[in-house]
Amino acid sequence: MLRRLEEDWLLIADRNFYNWEDWCAAADTGAALLWRVKADLRLPVLELLPDGSYRSLLVSRKVKGKARQQLVEAARRGEDLDEDKARPVRVIEYEVPDREGDGTGELIALITTITDPRQAPAGALAHAYHERWEHETGNRQLKTYLRGPGRVLRSQSPDLVRQEIYGYLLTHYAISALICQAATEADIDPDRVKFKRTVRVLRRRAADPAFSP
Repeated sequence: MLRRLEEDWLLIADRNFYNWEDWCAAADTGAALLWRVKADLRLPVLELLPDGSYRSLLVSRKVKGKARQQLVEAARRGEDLDEDKARPVRVIEYEVPDREGDGTGELIALITTITDPRQAPAGALAHAYHERWEHETGNRQLKTYLRGPGRVLRSQSPDLVRQEIYGYLLTHYAISALICQAATEADIDPDRVKFKRTVRVLRRRAADPAFSP
């Protein structure tokens, strides 16, 4: 899938997906990367930047001890580095103090290939990472609220299975478009309109003999 990335894309990933090999493979496509990383990843501070982010260095797990420290010092001096051993990154760290439940007070660390804060300030990248959850929400809407828990596709024919999948996707798109239209007319954020409640309303309306899609 990484080979399908294009240079004008931004690839966002959660913290369980980072590893040195995948990061390098994705970065080599030319696409911009914004990945969350775990708290135990060593990210040396090379330079503090005006937007609160800082320059850092990713080092291959094969490089250890004194060799690793030499790479860090070379990066601080602005020297060119062997990309098979180390890659420059920018780090954005922040907390969400009013987050409920698990994660309260948790430090979120993002790494990005966009090293110039003028191209993408720290706040904009943090907001972009937050919006990544729209994808997770969409998956839940399809698999749980629309399709129903435990339901499987009825046919074993590949063509019919594909047809049913497209049917779910088109229905999801139509409901999402309806939510956006209703939210725009009410002058509210579409995220405030509950997808699950909308599905229930539409199912009741669809049961009406006078209903027309």
